[in-house]
Amino acid sequence: MTRRRTATDILNGLDADRRLAILHNDDQPTAQGWDADPTPLTPRRLAPPFPVDALPTWVADMVMAVAEFTQAPLDLPGCLALAALSTAAGGRAEIEIRPGWREPLNLYTVVAMPPGSRKSAVFAAMTAPLLDAERQLIDRARPRMVEAELARKMAAKEAERRTIEATNVRDPAARAEALNAAAEYTLEAEKPVPALPRLIADDITTEAAASLLAEQRGRLAVLSAEGGIFSTLAGRYSSGVPNLEVFLKGHAGDLLRVDRKGRPAEHVESPALTLGLALQPEVLQDIARMPGFRGRGLLARILYSLPENTVGRRQVGAPAVPAPIDKTYTSRLTRLVMLLADHDEPQRLRLSKEADREVLDLERRLEPRLAPHADLAHMTDWASKLNGAIARLAGLLFLADVLPTGWGEPIPPRHLDAAARLGHYFLGHALAVFDEMAADPETDDARHVLDWILRTGRTEFSRREAFSALSRLRFRKVADLDPALQTLAEHGFLRQLEPPPGTRAGRPASPRWEVHPASAESAQSAEP
Repeated sequence: MTRRRTATDILNGLDADRRLAILHNDDQPTAQGWDADPTPLTPRRLAPPFPVDALPTWVADMVMAVAEFTQAPLDLPGCLALAALSTAAGGRAEIEIRPGWREPLNLYTVVAMPPGSRKSAVFAAMTAPLLDAERQLIDRARPRMVEAELARKMAAKEAERRTIEATNVRDPAARAEALNAAAEYTLEAEKPVPALPRLIADDITTEAAASLLAEQRGRLAVLSAEGGIFSTLAGRYSSGVPNLEVFLKGHAGDLLRVDRKGRPAEHVESPALTLGLALQPEVLQDIARMPGFRGRGLLARILYSLPENTVGRRQVGAPAVPAPIDKTYTSRLTRLVMLLADHDEPQRLRLSKEADREVLDLERRLEPRLAPHADLAHMTDWASKLNGAIARLAGLLFLADVLPTGWGEPIPPRHLDAAARLGHYFLGHALAVFDEMAADPETDDARHVLDWILRTGRTEFSRREAFSALSRLRFRKVADLDPALQTLAEHGFLRQLEPPPGTRAGRPASPRWEVHPASAESAQSAEP
C-alpha cells in the first residue's frame, strides 16, 4: 500500500513556507546600498492549491503519484485527470440541474507552465489509458466495419442487377417493381461505413475537428502539451480569419452544421468537445489579444490553472508511480470509456434534493459578485459560467466514483461539495490568469526580462547579454529592451551601473545593470 500524502506533505510540495514568508517580507530590512525594496510590477495573486482530495480515490492516488514521480505541481496531473474523465464521458452523459438547465459533461482545461516542466511526461502518464481504450474500441469495431463494407458492396451489385433487369422487362408493373427494388438497394449501398473509433486528437484544424466530431457521433478530445491549437483557431490556415465556431458549439453542445463546397454537409446534433492543454504562460497574453477569443466567449469556457513554477526546486530521483496505483487508474478509466462508448443518447444524471439546494446556494452567493464594481465584474463572462462548470465537475466525479453500478441514483451532496471546491480552485486561478491577460505590453516585457534574470540567477548583466539570451520574437532589436529595463529600474529591480573609468573612445560599451538582491521576493509578492 502506498502512503497517502498528508496535508503537510502537500503544503511542503507547494513550498508553502517560502510563499508565506514572501507575503510578510515587509518586516525584512532593506538590502544594503539600495534605497528600498523593489515594488512588484503587478501584485500576483496567491492562487489556491489544487484540491486533490476532491477527486475519487483512484484518481487522486494517480495524480499524487505522477506529481511525485515527475516533480510537477499537482495542478498539471489533476487538470489532466479531469480532462481524461471528460474524454470518457463527454457526449455520453449530461447532468440536469433542473428542468430547462442541462449541462453536457465535457470540459475545457488549460494549464500554463514554463518550459522544462515535464508536461509531456505527465500527459503520457495521465492519458495512456485513453489510448488503450481507443485501441480496444477499434478492435471491437473492425468486424462490424467489415460486415458493413461487405453489405454495401453486395447492395451495390444487387442494385446494378435489378436495374439491368428493369431495362429488360416489358411489363410496366414488373418494371416498376424491379426499379423500386433497385432504388432500395442503391440507398443501402450508399450508407456510409462506420469510421474507426477515435477519442483523441492533437494538432488539428477546425475543419478536421468538425469532420471528426461528425464521424465520432459528436465526441472528440483535443489533448496536447502545446498551445498550437489557439494559433489554428486564430486563423493560421485561413488567412488570419478566426474560426471559432466548432470550439464554441463543441463546449455548449449546440447544433453544429458545416457546409463546404464539393463535399456533403456535416451535421452534429449535440457535439461534445474536450480540451486539455498545457501551454507556456506567455501564450495567455497572446490569446487574450486574438480577435474574437474573448468577445465571442471562447476564453469564458476555459478552466484555467496557473501553477507555481517548481523548476529548480525539484527532487532528483523521485520514486516511480507504484504499479498498483497505475493499474487501478488504467483499468478504471478504460472501463469508464468502454461502458459509455455505445450510448448514442446521453445518459441523464440528476441531482438529489440536497444537492439541488446547494446549487441554489452557490447561485445566490455568486450573483452579487457579478454586479458592476463587484470583485468579479471584470470577468463576468467567465464567472457567469462557473456554476455550470461546477455541475459538470459534479457529474464527472459522480460517474468516476460509482460506475459500473449506481449511476441511476441521484447525485449526492458530497460530489457537489467536491465539485464546488474544484470550482473555487478554478475561480482563484482564473482571477490570476485574467490579471496576466490584462497586463499592458510594456509591463509584460518587463516581467519577461525579470523572469530571465531570476531564472539565471543574475546579479548584474549588460543589455547585450540580455538581448542575446531573450527571444527575438519579443525583442527584435537591442533598443527594444530599453523600455522593459527602464520599467524594472523604475520599480527598483535594477539600477544602471556607471561605465568603468578609463573606457576607450569609440563604440560605447553596452550599458550594465545591477540586480536588487531582493528581486526574487518582490517578484513573487502575492495577494490571496
